Amino acid sequence: MGKKPKQKIVLPPDLPPEIPDDEVEVSDEDLQFVKENSGYASLLSTLDTQSITKHVTRVADAKEDTLEKLYEERSRKSSLKKEKEETGLQVDRVDALPIKTLDGKLYYRTAKKTEPENGPSEEEGNADKGLIKLTKAERRAKLKKLKREEKKQGKEVTKAEVQETPQAAVLAEVKEDLTTEEAFESKKRKLAELGDALLTDPDSNIKFLKEMLQLSKDNDPTIVKLGLLSLLAVFKDIVPGYRIRLPTEKELEMKVSKTVRKMRYYESTLLSAYKGYLQRLMILEKKPLFQLVAVRCICSLLDANPHFNFRESLLDATVRNINSSNEAIRKLCCFTIKSLFTNEGKHGGEATVEAVRLIADHVKAYNCQMHPDSVEVFFSLSFYDDLGKPEKADEDQKNKYKKNKKRKNSEASNQLPENDRKKSRKELISKTREEVEADYKAASFTPDVMEQRQMQTETLSAVFETYFRILKHTMQTVVARPEANSGELSTVVESHPLLAPCLKGLGKFAHLIDLDFMGDLMNHLKILASGSSNPGNPSVKGSKCLSVSERLQCCIVAFKVMRNNLEALNVDLQDFFVHLYNLIVEYRPGRDQGEVLAEALKIMLCDDKQHDMQKTAAFIKRLATLSLCFGSPESMAALVTVKNLLQKNVKCRNLLENDIGGGSVAGTIPKYLPYSTDPNLSGALATVLWELNLLSKHYHPAISTLASGISSMSAANSQLLLSKSSPQQAFKDMSLEQELSFPQSGIIKLNNKKRKTSFSATSPSIGSTTVMSSFNEDELQKKLSSHFMIVHEIKENERLRSELDRTTQSLQLYEQYKKQKKLPSKSKNKSASK
Repeated sequence: MGKKPKQKIVLPPDLPPEIPDDEVEVSDEDLQFVKENSGYASLLSTLDTQSITKHVTRVADAKEDTLEKLYEERSRKSSLKKEKEETGLQVDRVDALPIKTLDGKLYYRTAKKTEPENGPSEEEGNADKGLIKLTKAERRAKLKKLKREEKKQGKEVTKAEVQETPQAAVLAEVKEDLTTEEAFESKKRKLAELGDALLTDPDSNIKFLKEMLQLSKDNDPTIVKLGLLSLLAVFKDIVPGYRIRLPTEKELEMKVSKTVRKMRYYESTLLSAYKGYLQRLMILEKKPLFQLVAVRCICSLLDANPHFNFRESLLDATVRNINSSNEAIRKLCCFTIKSLFTNEGKHGGEATVEAVRLIADHVKAYNCQMHPDSVEVFFSLSFYDDLGKPEKADEDQKNKYKKNKKRKNSEASNQLPENDRKKSRKELISKTREEVEADYKAASFTPDVMEQRQMQTETLSAVFETYFRILKHTMQTVVARPEANSGELSTVVESHPLLAPCLKGLGKFAHLIDLDFMGDLMNHLKILASGSSNPGNPSVKGSKCLSVSERLQCCIVAFKVMRNNLEALNVDLQDFFVHLYNLIVEYRPGRDQGEVLAEALKIMLCDDKQHDMQKTAAFIKRLATLSLCFGSPESMAALVTVKNLLQKNVKCRNLLENDIGGGSVAGTIPKYLPYSTDPNLSGALATVLWELNLLSKHYHPAISTLASGISSMSAANSQLLLSKSSPQQAFKDMSLEQELSFPQSGIIKLNNKKRKTSFSATSPSIGSTTVMSSFNEDELQKKLSSHFMIVHEIKENERLRSELDRTTQSLQLYEQYKKQKKLPSKSKNKSASK
């Protein structure tokens, strides 16, 4: 008999997932529906279970090991199919190029995943083998354990991450702070080390300048500022006392020694680093955060090394910031420019000329609308009048010596012929002497006199150009405004910030002004002092765009110019006296400057030796009248001027006499006109100085004594005893006394509880002052409160009394009315009874 073929084991299809009975939920409606329709469920009762179990008999007879192997093979095949499906992935349409068929359809290529060369690891294989050897129940238990362990590990990892995240963030922040602090300290240390190395040995460590310059470009603003200041200290120390000239191409081609090569390297490195440093300063000077530090470095470099390279850039930056709105920057730049003007030995005067030209250009560019400090720096300039005079004397002596030498040579030539050898020797000696003098002149620090004189001329021309531009600009505004606004009041008045320093500068340098410009200058000053477009007629009131102080300064400058050029000028100053006479009335103590008024009184009235009697009397009367309205300093200056004028003009002392018809000398005008605009037409000789009687009772003892002394002067005493004090000095002394005495008398200290309230009986003269300075605040409050309570009660009592009086009067009237009413009723009853 042949062998029977092995019966193939056919596994049943996979059953649906088993659902436990607890999870199956059957509603009441379903149960009720099945009960009501039991006929429909007859199919389940009539099922043939034998025919159904017939197909699985062979599976039931099979062994368990074979069944397990079959199940494993089925799961392995399904996993292989899934892997094959996953390996073939379609490439994104953006990455792969499509293929277009004739039908117009697009097909995209696909890319397959590459499996790893080594294949699955041995550990995984061993694990799979271990799982295959296990039984079904053991395998399920082991899988459950593995899942539980994975879940526990996942939970632990999430908890650890949640717990570690805030700590990690804090640690990261701390590490960042530590790293930034360490980096900051290391950069500071490096800057200090590099700077120390450069200061100790700059020749060998000159390359460190580039590192320091690179550190100054850091993102940290503190490091940038420290780098800039460190480089400033280094450059101020190592910059040489001469300008560096880089070698030309021909000089570079020549063979030189080691020392020359090293010196060239040092100078080129220093100059390139200095240039980069200045470029960095120019960039940071425009940023608000670094502006002050950058300007300080620029000004310090310019002040310390005005002779070195790139001086033009430093000057441009300094003059540009001379009109800054920041007061610290402006003061720093002004101080640097003044230092350049006073210390011309450092730069030989070249920086002075460049700075003055730049300031003149800025005044022109800004249309004279700059801060006054930008022009006040000109006051530090110094000019020499006798420049070149000793050199002229030396030249005269040299010319005389040459003439005498020529005479001797001519006489010797007539007597004996010159030897050719001696002649050539003399020529060589003269040539060598000239060369030595030229070298000495180039090496010496003293500049040439002719060059210095030329630079002084250029500086003067730039200064007076600036001053005349300011005057011209002010003139245009003064003259143009009344014409444009005729019949209307100008609401907007253009300011003239540079006029006051311009007038002071003209007064200081008046002796250096060219005579060709004197006539125009005096005409401009007349117009500005009048404040109107018609200076010939001061009664015409134009728009007063200038202040009283500025107009007084115009008069002062005119007198200074006149006195400094007395021999060359022949100008009538009568108009300026008229302007001063009117400006005394327009002066206001709190608004205008008293120093300018005192200076005008001194220069125009006290210093002038010749005065007309009528004009002098007019000024005396006006000053005495307005000293009643002025403050103490102005009144003191006015009275000193009055005393000076009365001492110099004896006939004007008739104003001190009290005749019936006024003064004894009336002059051509018999009546005094106090509102006259011309002092010559005021008729002041026809009045008396009655103001001195009131001023002798002034509250200030100095003014009262001075007024009493002036009133006691007589016309018979013709001796001139001029007072030594001037109006300016009197004004300064009185102002200083007022400032010192104001805090003692004006400020009352309230918290003086520790002071003694009792005063000694032996000091009654100072009792009034000590009472004001020592009192108790609590006692004062109590007294005031009690005082006001008493006043309040008095007023309340008065009101109540008035009401009481009214009520009593009304009651009295009512009683009288009742009595009158009762009387007629009684009389009627009596008549009826009769």
